[in-house]
Amino acid sequence: MKFGIDRLLADPALLGQLKGQRVALLAHPASVTADLRYSVDALIAAGLNISAMFGPQHGVRGDLQDNMMESPDFTDPTYGMPVFSLYGEVRRPSGQSMGTFDTILIDLQDVGCRIYTFVTTLLYMLEAAAEHRKRVWVLDRPNPAGRPVEGLTLLPGWESFVGAGPMPMRHGMTLGEMGAWFIHHFKLDVDYRVIAMEGWQPEAAPGYGWPPERPWINPSPNAANVNMARAYAGTVMLEGTMLSEGRGTTRPLELFGAPDIHAGAVIAEMRRLAPEWLAGCTLREFWFQPTFHKHVGQLCSGVFIHAEGPAYDHGAFRPWRLQAAGFKAIRTLYPDYDLWRDFPYEYVFDKLAIDVINGGPGLREWVDDAASAAGDLDAIAAPDEAAWIEARQPFLLY
Repeated sequence: MKFGIDRLLADPALLGQLKGQRVALLAHPASVTADLRYSVDALIAAGLNISAMFGPQHGVRGDLQDNMMESPDFTDPTYGMPVFSLYGEVRRPSGQSMGTFDTILIDLQDVGCRIYTFVTTLLYMLEAAAEHRKRVWVLDRPNPAGRPVEGLTLLPGWESFVGAGPMPMRHGMTLGEMGAWFIHHFKLDVDYRVIAMEGWQPEAAPGYGWPPERPWINPSPNAANVNMARAYAGTVMLEGTMLSEGRGTTRPLELFGAPDIHAGAVIAEMRRLAPEWLAGCTLREFWFQPTFHKHVGQLCSGVFIHAEGPAYDHGAFRPWRLQAAGFKAIRTLYPDYDLWRDFPYEYVFDKLAIDVINGGPGLREWVDDAASAAGDLDAIAAPDEAAWIEARQPFLLY
């Protein structure tokens, strides 16, 4: 199969439409070709005038680990072009930076989750392009989490840098498809084009979204593999808790744990509360000691989520519900556990982080309600999921 960047480079007619223009590139460390050349190098070698680059959260170089760690603007030392940070002094492109190009190519590897901020950066760039009359081409890439949809829809008034619009946590779209939905939903007047992939089969084994013949390259420092991408729509919620999500280990966002829980008891309680939510994966009790971040230097009892191997069932695996069951189990076993982390999250200072992540208080309220059962969360999430599956249908390209 071919990703969007590879289709562009292989098509003289497409490249010809960009010749003579100032072309910008929005990219990160996973923006590479099939032979693992950085997209910027390949595009310049193909004769395009790359006049500027833009970097999303974690930067063009992917060097910054955590949330709310900002990247500066700089001048590229190889090509001498300006590199503008969209996670630094600004998160929306400035008028000055928008004046450096005629067409921008967006070549970002996403992981298929609303909270992953490349989705919001795409929207902000589309809005700026509409204002400044610039062309936008998305060089499409796979959604490694595939097509399944899960989670509550972000509520009105809960928009943030991790919540660009009313979609559920796991949206099941590519960035190219998402851009078309943004243009429709927000009624943007922008010259937009998707350079679609060739041969992407999101329902096909064994990748179910990620073609296994393509090497995985971290799009952000803690997105280490496809297992992380599959689990992320659930494990990202750990960022709003006092539980470790594994930052400071070699497998972040594939696990959860803490020094003061018993993971074996948590897994047993999860099975009792919602056995159907644990389908499609294997949960493994283990121990870990973070070298930085939450519970640094402390031995933690943990649950590892294996959305991989012979037990993996792509259609049955539901990471958002799985992690919700983990929270509910901890709340049931340890009623007074200090679960919710109270700190500014992605520049939102007046709401709990777990609520910002979920786009509303619904999940937290379900966890904290001693009388609630698994069916109660299903009852509020299922209509949202069904509505999104219908809403996104006109924009699916594959």
